[in-house]
Amino acid sequence: MRSAQRTRSGPPDRPAQDPALLRDVALVSVAGGIVGVSFGAITVAGGLPVWVPVVMSLVVYAGSAQFSAVGVLLAGGGPVAAAVTGLLLNTRTAAFSLAVAETIGRGRVARLLGAHLVTDETVAFALAQSDPARRRAAFWLSGIALFVVWNAGVLLGALAGSALGETATYGLDAAFPAVLVALVLPALREDAGLRRAALPGAALALAVTPAVPPGVPVLVALAGLFLYGTRGRRRSA
Repeated sequence: MRSAQRTRSGPPDRPAQDPALLRDVALVSVAGGIVGVSFGAITVAGGLPVWVPVVMSLVVYAGSAQFSAVGVLLAGGGPVAAAVTGLLLNTRTAAFSLAVAETIGRGRVARLLGAHLVTDETVAFALAQSDPARRRAAFWLSGIALFVVWNAGVLLGALAGSALGETATYGLDAAFPAVLVALVLPALREDAGLRRAALPGAALALAVTPAVPPGVPVLVALAGLFLYGTRGRRRSA
């Protein structure tokens, strides 16, 4: 994602003003807003009131978990079943939080707010950066931008309701995966050990996808991290 000019001159003194970083955050935020519109529209079109997707997005803020919880509700399941489903699918953020714990900061307020902004996208942004200052800037920029745009999209989609028709026909569910692939490719190119861990994880996720709810394959893919950690310990031994 870096231009030749940026490579020669090095990163700017103020990472928050890095044009390439701002561009990438904007692209991911647009994708998030589009999926947010889809979530709001699906929820209201299914018969739930407008306030449900809006409050859920503000308080829970977990895309796949929100889709799954609403799916349980629309299928006739109770609030407890929906909450348990969402919690199960969102357990992967525990591992993500450990990966960016130092990036978020040490203060209680920073950790409380930062924990709410930990998502697949913000972690991918942070870990793709080359130094602590850029990781911190990338995390907070992408986290705040995604939170604002996601919730705005959810509100718009909820207000539009069924007027959008069948949202799946627009391919909105493909926006986030495509952006995430673009974000992780540079890291996969540079680290052979990461590639060896990512490939089995991806294979496991694909294998279980037809049989498990959305979001669970991501949890299964984390098994690849054990391979990465094991290889790292062997090299250091």
